[in-house]
Amino acid sequence: MITLAEKKHLEQIKQLTESCAVAMQQRGIYQWNEHYPSRERLSEDIEKQELYIKVENCQIEGIIVLTNFMDEEYLPVKWLTNSGNNLYIHRLATNPAKWGFGTGKALMDFAENHARQHNFESVRLDTFSKNKRNQKFYESRGYKKLGNIYFPKQSEAPFYCYELLL
Repeated sequence: MITLAEKKHLEQIKQLTESCAVAMQQRGIYQWNEHYPSRERLSEDIEKQELYIKVENCQIEGIIVLTNFMDEEYLPVKWLTNSGNNLYIHRLATNPAKWGFGTGKALMDFAENHARQHNFESVRLDTFSKNKRNQKFYESRGYKKLGNIYFPKQSEAPFYCYELLL
């Protein structure tokens, strides 16, 4: 089941993102660290009702943030559509013990269906340039790679921006 997160879920969500950060770092992917995603950022996502959780057997197995707000880092990107009616995906994370079992796919299916139901023109996201698995995953879903952005507190390496036309 995928539903909006509540404040009571914050600690379990933070634990999930921390375990993802460690698992990615063990694979040489330094996408997340002690600065990101912060407890404060996740709390704000919950307050804005933008953070969704996938729950199985009373455990949070994955999270995804869906928002129509475009971060300023995205301004230089030459998107496929005009900005203003787009859904942005942030902070997709799944339980590392279950990577490869379809949780990420289920969350992305949910996000894309949500975008269609709310008449967004496209779905936009970014992924770390050194996370080849994520790049392949998004490209297999029809996302087009469009440009690079940078988050210096996370990494000196770029993040690739993707867009899916609906």
